Amino acid sequence: MNARALLRSWRTAYRQHRAGAAAVGRQGSERARMPGAAVDAVPLPGGGLLHFARSSLLVRVTSGGAVFCGWDGAEPEPSYALAAGCPEPDTRAGLEPDKDGGWRVVSERVLVAVSRHGAVEIRTPGGALLRRQEPPRWWERAAGQEARWLQRSRLPADSRCYGPAGEISGSHRLYNLPSDGQHITMPVQWVVSDAGSHLLFHDTTWDGRLAWYPGEEGAGSGHDRAAGCEMRIDGGPLRYWVLAGGPSRILHSWTALTGAPLVPPAWAHGHHAGGIADGERLERLAAGYAERELPLNAVHLAAGPRPFAVPYVQAGRLRADGVRLVCEVAPDVPAEPGDPVYDAGAEADVFVHEARGRTAFPDFTDPRARKWWGGLYAEGAALGFAGVAHTRNEPAAFPPAARHSLDSRGGDHREAHNVYALTMARAGHEALTALRPGEAPFLLSRSGWAGLQRYGGTWTEAPADWAALRAAVRRTVGLGLCGVPFTGLDVAAEDDELYLRALQLGCLLPFVRTLSAPWEHHEPVPEHARAVLRARARLAPYLRTLAHIAHLTGAPYARPLWWHHSSHRALRACDDAFLLGDALLVAPVLAPGERRREVPLPPGRWYDTATGRAHGGGRAVLDAPLDRIPVLARAGSVLPVTGADGSVVLEVWAPAPGRTGTGALAVEDARGEVHLERFTARRTGGVTVARDDGTEPGRPVRLRGL
Repeated sequence: MNARALLRSWRTAYRQHRAGAAAVGRQGSERARMPGAAVDAVPLPGGGLLHFARSSLLVRVTSGGAVFCGWDGAEPEPSYALAAGCPEPDTRAGLEPDKDGGWRVVSERVLVAVSRHGAVEIRTPGGALLRRQEPPRWWERAAGQEARWLQRSRLPADSRCYGPAGEISGSHRLYNLPSDGQHITMPVQWVVSDAGSHLLFHDTTWDGRLAWYPGEEGAGSGHDRAAGCEMRIDGGPLRYWVLAGGPSRILHSWTALTGAPLVPPAWAHGHHAGGIADGERLERLAAGYAERELPLNAVHLAAGPRPFAVPYVQAGRLRADGVRLVCEVAPDVPAEPGDPVYDAGAEADVFVHEARGRTAFPDFTDPRARKWWGGLYAEGAALGFAGVAHTRNEPAAFPPAARHSLDSRGGDHREAHNVYALTMARAGHEALTALRPGEAPFLLSRSGWAGLQRYGGTWTEAPADWAALRAAVRRTVGLGLCGVPFTGLDVAAEDDELYLRALQLGCLLPFVRTLSAPWEHHEPVPEHARAVLRARARLAPYLRTLAHIAHLTGAPYARPLWWHHSSHRALRACDDAFLLGDALLVAPVLAPGERRREVPLPPGRWYDTATGRAHGGGRAVLDAPLDRIPVLARAGSVLPVTGADGSVVLEVWAPAPGRTGTGALAVEDARGEVHLERFTARRTGGVTVARDDGTEPGRPVRLRGL
């Protein structure tokens, strides 16, 4: 962008900011308040409505064990996060008096205690404290403007907190921005301590800030300093959900609330190439992969000035070779009269009025705009595109006063900003589903919010340095804990070693896309990349199975090491390794020149998949030569992989003597329905493998680890 264009852009943004500030109005005087003393309580199914001197609190335990708390009249709906509205209350849970004038709600999974001044304690059924929410504070603004509020919490001293970007420390803004690491923000806190695990979700889409203060244990003296959390939100309802229990139970309940993860098509778990701007380069790239016999499953064409604005390409021929086309789509439409997309959108009145300038943006919070936008995808389907990748969908330049439909409720951009990309994803998902009924849609979104998994997945931008590569590991695991399991990594780097290590990591994530071809780098990168990409193709049945497990249970593909051992502090402290399903442990190389990796292992026996060497639980030092990163298999795992002839082979890693192990395989029947075949491996003298019903596995078995 030249200086004149830059100055023009800056002036436009400044005018929009001034106009937005004037439309929103000055903040004016504010009146702070707190709930005050308790007055009375009204029992309701699953909980009750508690009245305080200056506010009220609705507490409801749902049939799935989730706890809803809504202050000052806040109800669970309307909500962009909830998939099917508020679940039914747990009729076995009821409100009863507690000590010192408070109340409590006792349920099978959680105990909720409310003090007479409005503090809310979340405890295990046995009484162990998981979290104490201090009485909230409001600052009510003049002229009927939204109140801003503050919620402070205290947690056990040993607590660690995780969010979409991985472990939380310090202060973080909750506002989607174009900068990497800020594309997806959610007010989700996953807290793990010796007392237990819980997830807390503040269901408000407004701009906010989350601060986390680690605790400090008194080394047995009893003088612990509690961990602390502070949530500040600029508006919206003061309401939150709490889910407690083991990690797998929490994720199952969370996806029941916000929606089951979409199962992408089988080819989505292969190797994607991106950054292609035209049909001619696409042909050269596809030919280069074919000549070198390198796996390639999809090619992404870069976003043009309007959706699918690319030359026609031989999509049918590429698809016959197993290569799908994905188009990157951005929401900004050039505001040029005569442009067919702009003219149609203007006539349908689906653009955000106050955001118009050199570009126009559809209001995806309006059902009319979603339907109109979805109609544009028919052009891509006719050209042979198999899916879309939404990009540039964090509208950072919108003025705060820009009006949005918010599904007929009405509001401004301060409330709509964080769900703009989510509603765009909904429009794309609905369009792809209608265009290809019976075929799993493929959709990625660079930005999003709670519930994105209902429509597709996301990705992390190519790491520019080693620190960014480490952050990509944390982000993938963090997004999985927040219910978005289909996520991965763009791979591109000028540094050959960084490129190779990023590719080795990316090929063990749910999604991987290379923005530069391996042969564009120096030796030995191309040869090592060949082995990495072929290993990715070999894992396709396992990744496909993990996708269906995520859909059924909410369990992500990439899981923290503490997934089955949340009380294990050494595992909680590790943020540079992860589990890929239950069978594999991945320890990526995240520093230049590193040829050995130290990693804490969960309890049990683990095999190095490259050497077959067995390791017990505890810390292990693993070889990490330039051609591979350490990948360990859990003893007893039955791992479905692609055999030499393309069929599925069950790779069985020997259980310890006298022990058993398990595995699963997603299988599609003649009607197109998918079910899980489950297997058990036993070692009593020799190793035997059978289906759960005791019959033969029906597939070739390859025994490893003996």
